[in-house]
Amino acid sequence: MPYHRVYRTILLWLIWASFTITVTMALYVDTNVWEFVKQDATKLTWVILSLFLLSASISLWLTLTLTRESLELIEVDYAARQQGLMGIVTTPENGAVRSFFASLKAVVMVNGEHNLEALLATELAFYQRVSHGLAVIGNLLIMLGLIGTVIGLSITLSGLSSSLDALGHDETLLLEGLRKAMSGMGTAFYATLLGAVFGGLLLRVFALITETGVEDIGDRIMKISLVHCAADCKRTEEKDVRILNGEIIALTENARLMTEAFGESRAAMTAFHEEAKRLHQFNRAPDNAGETGDDISALREAIRMQKHYRILLRQEIKLVDQVNRAWWLPLRRVFLAIRKPKVVVPTTHSDRKDADNKEAP
Repeated sequence: MPYHRVYRTILLWLIWASFTITVTMALYVDTNVWEFVKQDATKLTWVILSLFLLSASISLWLTLTLTRESLELIEVDYAARQQGLMGIVTTPENGAVRSFFASLKAVVMVNGEHNLEALLATELAFYQRVSHGLAVIGNLLIMLGLIGTVIGLSITLSGLSSSLDALGHDETLLLEGLRKAMSGMGTAFYATLLGAVFGGLLLRVFALITETGVEDIGDRIMKISLVHCAADCKRTEEKDVRILNGEIIALTENARLMTEAFGESRAAMTAFHEEAKRLHQFNRAPDNAGETGDDISALREAIRMQKHYRILLRQEIKLVDQVNRAWWLPLRRVFLAIRKPKVVVPTTHSDRKDADNKEAP
């Protein structure tokens, strides 16, 4: 595959970006538009320029993504020429190209009906929407320019009206009205100019470049699918038999695993039954029935001691916890005693009388 076709989208974008920079410099030098943009009271020209810069950045991102997809197509084309559809390496984290062939392989493996046009349109739908969004923003910039024209004419008419009212008796108001009218004419002119240049010319060409790149990738994917993957996509009796044999092998393997699981479950249930039977016999054996009875008595005594030890351990943990938390209450009482003033309460009649005499003036 020729490399000039792979890098065609990015080359066209760079050429048009150079032309855009040239046009912007011409506007700056010849029309002095940037001086008006700085002094624009309506800020409509700022909105137009901001939308254009945002759209140009999105267009650059889409162009770089399409270039990466074109490079992926070179590897996919080589793999398809050598081994067909099944030789194409597909991973979920890759872009639209490998995602398309991954979906196609999934359809072929189940021997289902495949519609290449619908599948390709689905995989490239995101790129198409982004490119179409750039064209919509271009139309929006044109509409903003027309709105700026209407606003500028409204400001001009308002300024002329105030100038006519002040004609002959207030020169200051007359000059202010004329300045307002000239400002309105500038808003109408420059908003229309920026909307038409950036939206109607530059941004539309950027959208056309990205849209052409998406269509080129779609055509190349379709060619690879129809030429090198046709044998894998064709439904034949041999493929049906091969798929059926694969399903039979998988079913046989599942049946073998299930049989092994049932055998292990049967052995486990048998061992459990034997242990339960032995435990039942131990419970029914008397304490003085020889060595077996002694073992059972020792086991019961060990269980009883274990329960007693567990109760003692729980009580010890509670006591340790209470000892560790005992410092808080005395410390709290000390702080409360420091903050609270000490009041002496008289206990006898003479003490109360002395206290009353001290309080009297």
